Amino acid sequence: MADYRLMKGNEVIAEAAIRCGCDGYFGYPITPQSEIMETLMLRKPWEETGMVVLQAESEVAAINMVYGGAGCGKKVMTSSSSPGISLKQEGLTYIAGAELPCLVVNVVRGGPGLGTIQPAQSDYFQAVKGGGHGDYHLIVLAPASVQEMNDFVGLGFDLAFKYRNPVMILTDGVIGQMMEKVKLSDYKPRWTDEEIKKLNGSWATTGKTPDRDYHVITSLELDSGRQEEFNHKLIAKYNTIKENEVRYEMINCDDADYIIVAYGSSSRISQKAVTLCHEKGLKVGLLRPITLFPYPTKVIQELATRVKGFLAVEMSAGQMVEDVRLAVNGKVPVEHYGRLGGMIPSPNEVVSALEEKIIKAK
Repeated sequence: MADYRLMKGNEVIAEAAIRCGCDGYFGYPITPQSEIMETLMLRKPWEETGMVVLQAESEVAAINMVYGGAGCGKKVMTSSSSPGISLKQEGLTYIAGAELPCLVVNVVRGGPGLGTIQPAQSDYFQAVKGGGHGDYHLIVLAPASVQEMNDFVGLGFDLAFKYRNPVMILTDGVIGQMMEKVKLSDYKPRWTDEEIKKLNGSWATTGKTPDRDYHVITSLELDSGRQEEFNHKLIAKYNTIKENEVRYEMINCDDADYIIVAYGSSSRISQKAVTLCHEKGLKVGLLRPITLFPYPTKVIQELATRVKGFLAVEMSAGQMVEDVRLAVNGKVPVEHYGRLGGMIPSPNEVVSALEEKIIKAK
């Protein structure tokens, strides 16, 4: 029988982690995502599944604990909000450089600096362009509902282990704090040591066996030639991800004259804006990227051959809009509308921006 609950987005991240067999969570409290760790502490999954839940002494410590757990082939994760994610960037680039799987949740707040605890989408560049040093990418999932907060935990771990790459769930304080009905995932058992060896026998640091010597995991390579070869290997992996893992949703795009592009909570607002546009006789569709890396570039390229313009809606000064412009490549106008500092746009504001910036300007 299906298990339905009324839950906050942050709470359901914690519940989904337990149910998908997560082995360890390492985090540090920061608003507006603190309920993730608080819910795990209240649930006491170590009594139920053996899952380790630990409040580290800092964000830097937390991400390095994730590095250690991932190196053992375990399902491990962390979560934070914008300033905390910034502190984790060095560890994330090490994890990407060591080709290790893990899940990271960022419940974005307004910035820069300590900023505000109110929601924003101003961490897009950091998430999709590689917020640390070196040529690397995270796989980035952008939920637009509490249900997707649940679903993307399991999906995130699946993608992380499929590609041996860190995955980020990039959400914000709106979805983290809102309550909705959610269908919870079925329970999956945590991996046994034997299953880890079977799944990750070629790389996990599970100790010396009669069949092989110890495995060594590192992101250090002092030979420039070998480092270049490794970078090319990563690029090939990212290109494979781009070919196979693009996810998006299209609403009323088949006969649209104009397209709104928005992700996460902005897409929910934009969906209402599309309805208001239709009431005014305007043919407007919504493209919602679900994966921000890989980005649905090819879909936007195809839409650009048959629509009159795009409006990127995001709670930032304009970050994702750059990827829309790159995909459109000057074929039609692309404009941005956003609110800053924790302010949330209304559907009517989005409609007005579309009319003023795209329709009337044309």
